[in-house]
Amino acid sequence: MDLIELFFIFLGTAVIVYYGVKLLLFSRMLFPKVFFPQPKNFFSSMGEWAVVTGASEGIGRAYAFELAEQGMNVVIMSRTKATLDQVAKKIGDTTGRKVKVIVTDFMKENVFGEIEDQLRDLNIGVLVNNVGMLPRVIPCKFLESAELDQTITKLINCNVKTVAKMCKIILPGMDNRGKGVILNMSSGVASVPFPLYTLYAASKVFVERFSQALQAEYKDKGIIIQAVSPFGVSTRMAAYAEINFVTLSPEGFVKSSLQYIRAGDKTHGSICHMVLGWLLQSIPPKVLCSESMLHSLQDYVKQKTAAKSAAQAAFVNEGN
Repeated sequence: MDLIELFFIFLGTAVIVYYGVKLLLFSRMLFPKVFFPQPKNFFSSMGEWAVVTGASEGIGRAYAFELAEQGMNVVIMSRTKATLDQVAKKIGDTTGRKVKVIVTDFMKENVFGEIEDQLRDLNIGVLVNNVGMLPRVIPCKFLESAELDQTITKLINCNVKTVAKMCKIILPGMDNRGKGVILNMSSGVASVPFPLYTLYAASKVFVERFSQALQAEYKDKGIIIQAVSPFGVSTRMAAYAEINFVTLSPEGFVKSSLQYIRAGDKTHGSICHMVLGWLLQSIPPKVLCSESMLHSLQDYVKQKTAAKSAAQAAFVNEGN
């Protein structure tokens, strides 16, 4: 047996072992309750209060409800007081937990001093950095965004600055107690360069890297910090897309994602979204970023949005 033959045998064995290990690691995701078990009082044991930003609707609202059902009091934050008050009443009536409302607009400057004052002295065990903005539902090129300068500022304030500032406010208490959970909402589109959603995708890359680095810094302190990177969830940001195997309801996604808190510093939150992440990363960048692919994506979103608007208009007319 010559050296070339030995080299190819070694190479083949290494490839088999590599993919065998990856398959084994992935198989754990099929059974999160077995491989990443949590005691029933896991969340309430972290502290008395959970803080959820962007909690008036969608994923944030679902996190607030679920954490209240897990025995935590919740602080819900958004810019719409009327909606927050409705959510707070429903959480209180349904779960019996305390709910504190903080009205704020994370797209604006200098909002965190007041937030810090209102959170002072609360025993906060869980932070969900959920608030975020998408410049447009229908994707477009960077220079085609309306009011681009304002959009850049608002998006950085909301999607980037808020994550860092809320961690700055709440992490010290967790550090002192030696326990806590921080979930920072990223997005599946951060997995690869994503043209037409350039600003949004780039802001979510920050969330992922920030979360992963922060977890490396504070893991030994007993604090769990995780980037949560979903793909399709039926929310206003996704034009309330139809719920199916790929596009999950906010409640379904949150229940699934919370099972993976012990699964590492990043999760897609559900099996179908993990598979989507793998498929997306398998597409050659030249194909993903090709002009024809970009036009197809733009046309697809336009058609879906138009169909949704037409269906809503028909429903309203029937109601009249």
